[in-house]
Amino acid sequence: MGLFDVHAHLTHPRLLPRVEDVLSNARSAGLSAIISNGLNPDDNEQVRLLAEKDPLVRPAFGLYPVDAVLHEMTEQGLDYPREPGDWTAEEAVQWVRDHVDQAIAVGEIGLDGYWVPEDFWDRQEQLFRSLVQVALDADKPIIIHSRKREQRCFEVVQELGATRVNFHCFGSKVKRARRYAGEGYYFSIPANARRSESFTRMLETLPRDRLLLETDCPYLSPDREKTNEPANVLGTLAYAAELWSETEASVLEQLEDNYCRLFGSPP
Repeated sequence: MGLFDVHAHLTHPRLLPRVEDVLSNARSAGLSAIISNGLNPDDNEQVRLLAEKDPLVRPAFGLYPVDAVLHEMTEQGLDYPREPGDWTAEEAVQWVRDHVDQAIAVGEIGLDGYWVPEDFWDRQEQLFRSLVQVALDADKPIIIHSRKREQRCFEVVQELGATRVNFHCFGSKVKRARRYAGEGYYFSIPANARRSESFTRMLETLPRDRLLLETDCPYLSPDREKTNEPANVLGTLAYAAELWSETEASVLEQLEDNYCRLFGSPP
């Protein structure tokens, strides 16, 4: 059996310069798969190249919901910590469509109502729908970013008939997560679960066959003073074993089964 991280950003500027050490640390912790999620065509290409170099990295290609409408937001003078790239949203969707056969999943994609004002929501949803359809056409699972628009993400994937869906770092109410899990969707729990009441409750109350591990590194570290890495899923595994009163081996067996069911191959 092998540990895994289904949502990492290995190409982030805080990780990429030392990515060999990050991957070495992950291997030492027992990981056998890290899904590095792309944010836009430029980042997707970096993910693709990194996955070509190291089989530990499984590429997921996507379009971050803010990046999807960043050109329009910038034109209206709205600030965001990242500048828009030299591509249109349609070109970004086409990039994913052209390369989806190389990906383990389409992600991250979704809807964001935290950074994105309501005036841009229709456009954002149009692009999200296009990417869900890309995943469906290619028979690939979907990794969803759903900030402040969780219910609408759920409604869209339900309407389009997507069943292989993981909600990463779910920030809405736990009872909503339980309802979505009851519909067959998955939830990946970040490495900061020990200091998060919400993620602890998800580990305690969601169906165990719908749970996965993630880091969202370099964010959401279990130690606020340190940069997060995929190796930190080991701590979440230990925490789940404590909460479930199970051995780490039995918890890992369950989580590995979940990974295989969603992604179609063992980690």
